[in-house]
Amino acid sequence: MSQDSKVKTTASSPPVLTKARACFPDLQHGYLVAWLVMDYTSDLFYLLDIVVHFHTGFLEQGILVVDKGRISSRYVRTWSFFLDLVSLLPTDVAYVSLGPHTPTLRLNRFLRAPRLFEAFDRMETRTAYPNAFRIAKLMLYIFVVIHWNSCLYFALSRYLGFGRDIWVYPDPAQPGFERLRRQYLYSFYFSTLILTTVGDTPLPAREEEYLFMVGDFLLAVMGFATIMGSMSSVIYNMNTADAAFYPDHALVKKYMKLNHVNRRLERRVIDWYQHLQINKKMTNEVAILQHLPERLRAEVAVSVHLPTLRRVQIFQNCEASLLEELVLKLQPQTYSPGEYVCRKGDIGREMYIIREGQLAVVADDGVTQYAVLGAGLYFGEISIINIKGNMSGNRRTANIKSLGYSDLFCLSKEDLREVLSEYPQAQAIMEEKGREILLKMNKLDVNAEAAEIALQEATEARLRGLDQQLDDLQTKFARLLAELESSALKIAYRIERLEWQTREWPMPEELAEADDEGEPGEGTSKDGEGRAGQEGPPGLE
Repeated sequence: MSQDSKVKTTASSPPVLTKARACFPDLQHGYLVAWLVMDYTSDLFYLLDIVVHFHTGFLEQGILVVDKGRISSRYVRTWSFFLDLVSLLPTDVAYVSLGPHTPTLRLNRFLRAPRLFEAFDRMETRTAYPNAFRIAKLMLYIFVVIHWNSCLYFALSRYLGFGRDIWVYPDPAQPGFERLRRQYLYSFYFSTLILTTVGDTPLPAREEEYLFMVGDFLLAVMGFATIMGSMSSVIYNMNTADAAFYPDHALVKKYMKLNHVNRRLERRVIDWYQHLQINKKMTNEVAILQHLPERLRAEVAVSVHLPTLRRVQIFQNCEASLLEELVLKLQPQTYSPGEYVCRKGDIGREMYIIREGQLAVVADDGVTQYAVLGAGLYFGEISIINIKGNMSGNRRTANIKSLGYSDLFCLSKEDLREVLSEYPQAQAIMEEKGREILLKMNKLDVNAEAAEIALQEATEARLRGLDQQLDDLQTKFARLLAELESSALKIAYRIERLEWQTREWPMPEELAEADDEGEPGEGTSKDGEGRAGQEGPPGLE
């Protein structure tokens, strides 16, 4: 069993009403058989819930585990299993000694309350109206709190004594106050007055009554803050959703007012926005689905728009993957009454598929109608495909005007070219279908097509020749580069050899030092002799 198929059995009516049965004795005594049947039916569902949990898979690293042994081992180690087990303890066996009119023995069933909150969370994510569900859930919480508080009020009144003062419940001996319905409604009304801080309640006279009132006032303050916060959150979510689905017209209205746009044009813009809002038209589907994974986004778009795309003749029999990519490129557009989608002579940059509404093919005067196009038809498909010999080129051949509010899908030439770049075979098939359509319309110049094909073939041949010449030049350049590298290597090797040879030669400084060392010796002897001769004694002269 998958994780999402889990059976959720929550705290049903018997646990919720256990407090009422304990506080209103007549309720327990008057319907004892019905309560016992409901109690044990609920226990059966609780037991079934435990059995289902032993067969409910769980996710481990994103993979669904369905092995029963691992499921059971994981479930028995969770805190949820402990609460489920304790909630089913047969505490009502004590009925044998205390009697069947003691519903407080079943208070352990309240331990299944987390199942209720889990079920609410799952329902909120699955429902198509989450905001309405949140409001309903909030109202349910408020009702349960008031209900329990009314039970406590009646129990406190019985403990203090009915009719002892004006604050407690009146004496049941008085006519009308002995009935169970009156007891509950009076208590519920009194509790509602306190918790809604409306006032107009009798003043308490005893300490217990004061404590009860203080506790209720504190609960009312927290409840009021919770209600206001929840309602603010719901309103904010609704406004956020509207802003995401529909464009904000306040900015456009402010812009037109500041720039003094004429009233007629301003009225048309306002009517266009009003049409989108009233009829729930979306113009930003791409932005809405942007957070989904690409594959999942494609599947959603395919389920919504693929039947419309298949109606286009040139897209029939195309690959499914091609159509899926084209679906993601479709842009929804809405045209107001009397607005031209395209005019004769305009450059065609996109094709249109009519999703809803009617468009007319009109003359230049804008009144005479040649044809009316309805939902499922398309136009402009030839202008986004480059077909050789197309006599109209990329120009529009007719005036297309919206008769009322029309919803169209737009596919631009750039988007189609981007997608077809990955599908050359599909591109050839589409061009052939477009050529057949032009032939039927007598819009194909066969001679011009042949001339263009011949020119294209000549151009391709010239390009092939240029490619060959470029390859030859690259080969020659590679050879020259290799020879240059070889010559540079040889020169470097020769320079290195010369450097090693010159290292063995004496350096000029060494030669100069050797010369300097030989000349002073000779000069010394000569100079010595000269000095000796000069410095000799004078008598010798």
